[in-house]
Amino acid sequence: MLNNHKAGFISIIGKPNVGKSTLMNQLVGERLSIITSKAQTTRHRIMGIVNGKLNDQEFQLVYSDTPGIIKPMYELHESMMESVSGSLEDADVVLFVTDIFEKYDEEDVIKKLGKSDAPVLLIINKTDLATEEQIQEKQAHWETVLNPREIMTISALNGDGIEELFEKIIFLLPQHPPYFPKDALTDKPERFFASEILREKILQNYKKEIPYSCEVVITEFKEEEDIIRIFAEIYVERSSQRAILLGHKGERIKKVGTEARLTMEEFFMKKVFLKQYIKVEPDWRVKRDKLKKFGY
Repeated sequence: MLNNHKAGFISIIGKPNVGKSTLMNQLVGERLSIITSKAQTTRHRIMGIVNGKLNDQEFQLVYSDTPGIIKPMYELHESMMESVSGSLEDADVVLFVTDIFEKYDEEDVIKKLGKSDAPVLLIINKTDLATEEQIQEKQAHWETVLNPREIMTISALNGDGIEELFEKIIFLLPQHPPYFPKDALTDKPERFFASEILREKILQNYKKEIPYSCEVVITEFKEEEDIIRIFAEIYVERSSQRAILLGHKGERIKKVGTEARLTMEEFFMKKVFLKQYIKVEPDWRVKRDKLKKFGY
């Protein structure tokens, strides 16, 4: 099996909001990562595992969607950036995702790339929104600045260029037996995805600082024959944020709960009962012990 089996870790890195999670979900064929128009929606390193065969070549691809690279302002950010570094250390192939609108401010990403020996595929995303001239200009810029193994243009949203990228990744991977069981889809437990789905709905329904001040903890995940019972605690930093989250007579959080439950039912392919509690935990983003408790 070893002679004709490829396996490896593919790290997807880049600045916030360039489409890393959309690309990950396209490559895995499953919706594992939160996708919203807000920056910094990914807080953890999420692995998506793909097993298959291409031209008689068996493979296992282990993708890592990582938080967007930022200058840390809180302990939370420090933890997020540590997960990016860990992902680069493991990588057999790095997908550095940028987009057609980036402002050439990716020095911090390039610095991190310097610590990895893996081949870098530079991915220019959102090219469906650009002219041919703009695309050529970006390619010339990155050729000079980074000189990656290859520059590829895609639209993660439309799926353009994904097939070619997929084949290129398999070509670059080493011969290796699988790292995970062949039926594994991710390294994260189901309750992790329940918390991410609820967090996604908070991101979509609230503005300004509220989504970034929220953390979701699943305290109970009970799978019964015909239903999953999920109990969730939503932590905020201030009482005023709790009031905003609740809304008038609890209407806003009720809407969030309904949307989250419907998405969970689709994701887990089962009926879901969801109960939410909102708790105040002052300054949790800067307290290392709290971050540890929340899984960072």
